[in-house]
Amino acid sequence: MGVIMEMNFSEEDRYYLAKKKVESIKGFYANLTSFIGVNVILIFINLYTTPDHLWFYWPLLWWGLGVLFHGLKVFEVLPVLGKDWEKRKIKEFMEKEKENKYKWK
Repeated sequence: MGVIMEMNFSEEDRYYLAKKKVESIKGFYANLTSFIGVNVILIFINLYTTPDHLWFYWPLLWWGLGVLFHGLKVFEVLPVLGKDWEKRKIKEFMEKEKENKYKWK
């Protein structure tokens, strides 16, 4: 049977976690704003200088994927990227370490 860890956070700990979450969200919005601003400029440059050869979609695509995954992680949409996954992995590693420790006694 697995080890169940309950975490009792103090008010200070909850404040720190909330502040960390807010900073993470702010980082995502900064990334999104940069993505939109830079890509608007790149589209303009591409269409103004070489409208017969479109290349602006490459940075739009790859940076867009990065922004998408950043958002999924920040807002914890994908379970693999969220805190629950991290907690499960920590528990798993702790249990493996415990088994290895007792195996050699």
